[in-house]
Amino acid sequence: MKILGIELGSTRIKAVLIDENANVIASGVSEWENELVDGFWSYPLSAVKDGMQEAYANLIKNYGQPLTTVDRIGISAMMHGHLAFDKDDNLLVPFRTWRNTNASKASEILSPLLSFNVPMRWSVAQYFQAVLNNEEHVKKIAHLNTLSGYVHYLLTGKRVLGMNDASGIFPLAGLDYDQERLEKFDTLLTSYDIEGNFKDLLPSVLPAGAEAGTLTEEGAKWLDPTGNLQPGIVFCPPEGDMGTGIVATGCVAPLSGNISSGTSANLTIVLEKPLKDYYKELDVIATPDGYPAIIIHTNNCTNEINAWVNVFDEALSLFGVKVDKTELFTKLFNHALTSDEKVGGMSGYNFLAGEGLAGTDLGAPLLVRGQEGKLTLANLMQTQIYSAIATLALGVDILDKEGIKIKNILAHGGYYKTPIVGQSATSAILKTPVTVMTTSSEGGAWGMALLALYSTQNSTTLSAFLDKIFASAQKSTLIASEEEQKKCDEFIKNYKKYLPVAQTASKLQ
Repeated sequence: MKILGIELGSTRIKAVLIDENANVIASGVSEWENELVDGFWSYPLSAVKDGMQEAYANLIKNYGQPLTTVDRIGISAMMHGHLAFDKDDNLLVPFRTWRNTNASKASEILSPLLSFNVPMRWSVAQYFQAVLNNEEHVKKIAHLNTLSGYVHYLLTGKRVLGMNDASGIFPLAGLDYDQERLEKFDTLLTSYDIEGNFKDLLPSVLPAGAEAGTLTEEGAKWLDPTGNLQPGIVFCPPEGDMGTGIVATGCVAPLSGNISSGTSANLTIVLEKPLKDYYKELDVIATPDGYPAIIIHTNNCTNEINAWVNVFDEALSLFGVKVDKTELFTKLFNHALTSDEKVGGMSGYNFLAGEGLAGTDLGAPLLVRGQEGKLTLANLMQTQIYSAIATLALGVDILDKEGIKIKNILAHGGYYKTPIVGQSATSAILKTPVTVMTTSSEGGAWGMALLALYSTQNSTTLSAFLDKIFASAQKSTLIASEEEQKKCDEFIKNYKKYLPVAQTASKLQ
């Protein structure tokens, strides 16, 4: 059996081919970056096609022979955003990604109206902000979609979404969009001279395990221009990257939790029961099989780490020294472990984009050091490692208020590629044991492949299926040492103390 999972992440598009036991047979990657277009973070749709084809071609190259067919395909991508099309499938405005923070007014109106936290990056918020701005394209919209839903449509001709990705468009109730909240939103839209049902613009919702169409002849040529890949392959529902992160760590059962740390960071806890209240710091989404889950989300994570490593790589090149980038990351991460007990009195704010949890609407990355502080390479790197996920600490206090206890967190993403360092930092910031599995670096593409595999054997629950998959997985669990915990607490104290500096910098942009 061969299963293909593809995920369009923030900085790379990855394709993974697995067997019936979820072992990786081959993988392929294409790098890409978002860009500012008319003030919005965006990716051109031409780059979607080019990146998908390159990632797939690289997978075939690594596989060593052409593929004519596979048993299932699944597509995943960054959640949320605004992809608006007219009745002829013409894109009306450039793709607005989850990273945009322009929809504050929409969020402020929708959250109390729906009694539900509606973050700025959610599709309904970005759509309603366009309504508030009286944008010309709004009344031409015939279809709204997410990135995974758009690619799935190109490949299958079906406008459908998995439950996780759909929950980032509009709140769900049961296995579909929340009808009561839809009615409230439709009533609101009439006051802006917009008639009709918002739901009619949205993809249909499908749970994990469902069949979601087959690869068309046009779709096969779109993905594989060589013509080797044949139509007729069954797809599972397309999903969001938060859902594939949940699946890639096996955390779909109530009270299980995971953290995904890469371009952004997401801490997810599957709920046993609904929250008592709604909070701007907590997103409520759905797992691919429909359970409610809360997310503490940050727009920024590893971007400043990457920027500093590039600076050091450039400095070395001035002396004619060429080093492997992976080795450079590893050495710098490990060197951070030698930072002093106060991390040099430093704090860092990795806000390349606005950060809602921290109260910043626009990005302005900063490195702050008190006058007694000590700037060393180890302290600098430790500051960047802590600051990559420190914003999560601002939302964790609410979990105690709701009586939600984090017992253990499963971690995945590029932040954990170097053993121990990111894992220990996460444990210290969240004050809980953190487990990393050997599959953690495979990330969402592998998680998407698992969902596709599940759709071939859905006679069991998703939770039971994943328990079987992860039963023999190699894993390591770590609790931050007392020394690391004290060091991290000192950093968080400075992080909160200097946060108004970062907030002020954001206002000056």
